[in-house]
Amino acid sequence: MPDSVWIRAILTVALLLVLLGAYALFETRSVIVTPYTVEIEGLPPAFNGFTILHLSDLHVKRYGDNQRGLARLIAEQDYDVVVATGDFVDRNIPDPAPARELFRALDDRPIYFVPGNHELTTGFRLRDEFPALGVTDLTNQAMPFTANKETLWFVGVGDPYVGRDRLDAALAEVDGDGPRILLAHSPGLFKQAQAAGIDLMLSGHTHAGQIRLPLIGALHIPGQGFFPKYDHGLFTAGKTKMIISAGLGETLVRIRFLSRPEIGLIELRPAG
Repeated sequence: MPDSVWIRAILTVALLLVLLGAYALFETRSVIVTPYTVEIEGLPPAFNGFTILHLSDLHVKRYGDNQRGLARLIAEQDYDVVVATGDFVDRNIPDPAPARELFRALDDRPIYFVPGNHELTTGFRLRDEFPALGVTDLTNQAMPFTANKETLWFVGVGDPYVGRDRLDAALAEVDGDGPRILLAHSPGLFKQAQAAGIDLMLSGHTHAGQIRLPLIGALHIPGQGFFPKYDHGLFTAGKTKMIISAGLGETLVRIRFLSRPEIGLIELRPAG
């Protein structure tokens, strides 16, 4: 083969790699808002249209000074409550400042938080700042949300990868009727949620695989292995639904491909 053909082939491959790298960098900084409509059996009329803003897996990432980029995007959304499903710090950089900046940038709507494996393996220092930030720690606890004398329950657990999940203890605090929404960092609790009759489970942890392949999706997710079943999006089993966020940050390899950072916007509607 002539040298000129080899040179053209090498330059073509190099250009493709540069373009793929540039696209991956674009995706890594480009947050999308993913809307979901979730039907829940027995949803009280007061919660028809109730909307949850779901944040997860920041991993100390910043979107501009004081998280200004994220704050602007969130301010454009219409929602009733914020849930945060863990890994806002990173085990290699357990700095609470990026999460602090994000929570300070939110308005005065309730914020419910459950820790991920990265919080729980680095001392969960962020929790000490929750009172000043208006954040409620729901680790292995339940809390009612009331509107027009009707109730929706938010239930939270610790992360199962570090052995701190107590769904039984959290559900023991539910002392009335009303749908139950479970906040759990890992989707590994989905079977337990089904058995407990949870209506909706919100999770993160997977980063949607972070690097995905066309037609295949995520190749590997910790805790699930290769070609995982629960990687991203909406899943249903019986009456229980689960939404897995792609998260806002990255770990290990600080890049994404076909897996943009994500904010979830989940609107509740009555079933039927």
